[in-house]
Amino acid sequence: MWEKLDVALEKVAKDRMKTKPDQDNLGFGLHFTDHMLLMKWDRHNGWHDSKICPYQDFHLNPASMVFHYGQAIFEGLKAYRGKDDQICLFRPQDNFERMNNSALRMAMPRFPVDKVMKSLKALLYLEREWIPSVPGASLYIRPTMIAVDPFLGVRPSETYYFYIILSPVGAYYAEGFSPTRIYVSDEYVRAVKGGVGNVKTGGNYAASLFTTQLAKKAGCTQVLWLDACEHRYVEEVGTSNIFFLIDDELITPPLEGSILGGITRDSVLKLADSWGVRTAERKITIDEVLAACEDGRLQESFGTGTAAVISPVGELMYEEKIYQVNRGEIGALSRRLFSELQAIQGGYGDDPFKWVVRVC
Repeated sequence: MWEKLDVALEKVAKDRMKTKPDQDNLGFGLHFTDHMLLMKWDRHNGWHDSKICPYQDFHLNPASMVFHYGQAIFEGLKAYRGKDDQICLFRPQDNFERMNNSALRMAMPRFPVDKVMKSLKALLYLEREWIPSVPGASLYIRPTMIAVDPFLGVRPSETYYFYIILSPVGAYYAEGFSPTRIYVSDEYVRAVKGGVGNVKTGGNYAASLFTTQLAKKAGCTQVLWLDACEHRYVEEVGTSNIFFLIDDELITPPLEGSILGGITRDSVLKLADSWGVRTAERKITIDEVLAACEDGRLQESFGTGTAAVISPVGELMYEEKIYQVNRGEIGALSRRLFSELQAIQGGYGDDPFKWVVRVC
């Protein structure tokens, strides 16, 4: 029923358009553009009523199933103002394919990636003046799907909204590209194998908030999660995947069902491998990490994700003890990966894997 997805356009009246924020003080997720993409699904019509329309509130029934049973998934990607003022996307199809995988796991309908990509490009072209031009800033893209049936019973919804909103953003972390202190949680866990840890669903993030508050009280930026069964094996950090460079080998935990497979994670593995860096996707315990830290074999560590791209780790806090990584300095590999990814994303550097999609 995807033939019903021709996109209508409803423009904001000129006198109601928003004032664009100062590009040097954007923060993250604070500002939203004039327009959004919205489409609907129900069991009878499939996907339909697709439109680019003014950014607006939803009027939802208090019994809408998203509020009660957590059927909500989302993605995060960015548009960049790059070389020659071109607008670039980085691996957007991979984000949408991952979202469709999330939809399957959450018993929600899949959507046609090609049609949504076309609609996203149209939305970005309309909102191109919102894409920042200052270094390090970008336009964050948030596709979301929610269940909207007004029903108090545990079953999949029969109606859904899919929408995309846009937000001009600066650096995800206030400290920018600087080493962070990470809190290792050995009491609370993020996800279990067989659950939805590999799905980008709202409940995963809600479950992390309490421990993240503990981390911030301890002076840390994010939480490094350990496995749910033995509380020994490293999984991921905050909103990012985690990497360790030990004895010249770049190690990241394997994707075995409890870890979200990051697009940036995959990009880092491919780039590092192409540079001749030894890479490994294997289980690694927190004891191995801390031992390597203490004897100097842990050369550097960093998180990877769409929001921060590369986030160097300067310190690990475990059982109230601080372990310093690389003297608290940014490592050479972290710096190279950050620079290379930014160059590719903005269309300034070589793109050997053909990751960039140009909008205009």
